[in-house]
Amino acid sequence: MSHSIVSTIPLIDLSKLDGSSNERTEFLEELRIAARDVGFFYLINHGIDSTLLSQVQTTSRHFFALPQPEKDRVAMVNSKHFRGYNRAASERTRGQPDWREQFDLGAERLPIVQDENSPAWSRLQGPNQWPETLPELKPLLLNWQKAMTGMSLKILRAFAEALSLPLDAFDPLYGDKPNEHIKLIRYPGRGADESNQGVGAHKDSGFLSFLLQDRQKGLQVEVEDGRWVDALPIEGTFVVNIGELLELATNGYLRATVHRVIAPPAESERLSLAFFLGAKLDAIVPVFQLPAELAAQANGPESDPQNPLLRDVGWNYLKGRLRSHPDVAERFYADILVS
Repeated sequence: MSHSIVSTIPLIDLSKLDGSSNERTEFLEELRIAARDVGFFYLINHGIDSTLLSQVQTTSRHFFALPQPEKDRVAMVNSKHFRGYNRAASERTRGQPDWREQFDLGAERLPIVQDENSPAWSRLQGPNQWPETLPELKPLLLNWQKAMTGMSLKILRAFAEALSLPLDAFDPLYGDKPNEHIKLIRYPGRGADESNQGVGAHKDSGFLSFLLQDRQKGLQVEVEDGRWVDALPIEGTFVVNIGELLELATNGYLRATVHRVIAPPAESERLSLAFFLGAKLDAIVPVFQLPAELAAQANGPESDPQNPLLRDVGWNYLKGRLRSHPDVAERFYADILVS
């Protein structure tokens, strides 16, 4: 395998999915191989309006430039749904603080009415927090979320087709309530003598993750044990990676790949906008029956002993959030925390 970045992380053209039958077949093959061999790819011609994307980037920069008290008013610790703002070093990966400030939002839904039999994960559904001093953020991000959901569900159906499954095979896992999670992330520069963990090595938990990068590099992908490559920014692309739900659902045929972010050097910063497509909270992930030749190449999902995978989507998602955000966990989930 060539060590050049573009050949290590493939570039895939979504417009081929709607092209001639030959182009469609070629796209599905490229998609399957990229997700199988690397678990990461660049997506071009994705159909998301470039003006919308630049507006989201500009307004995200405006959010992070707000005075600290304004950002703290929408702090995540106020939200049992894990929505809102976190200062740098307040989220943890593998027990170590991540040097990034961020703003999380999910699908804008009413909370699930709770009774004594409600599972704790049902507290995850609910409204977002929005900064009053930046009113344009809410309509803009909800508009982007809707556009990203449509595009990502198209790709999820393409995955079903690429794996010779029914086109709607994954549909019951998200139904009318897919887990649509957005993270606006700003990585401040770090001095040479400081920790460079922008975010520690991890896998993503959902179906698919889409990352809109600015021009500052930082994302790295573990393509083999201990060999990391830079996912350098390429104008007009999303970096797409496979989440653990697809690894589970295909018995490890598709690959959720470990990745990390190196903090930028001092006097610079990196803006990264992530969209995560996940399953509905009450879904249970089945193992889909792949054609024999693909099933023979399925290695079984790789479960991290420190963070075992659960087929119950709500519990799996909640487990990750409790580990990442101990302050929210203590405030709203003390009843289920193991002391």
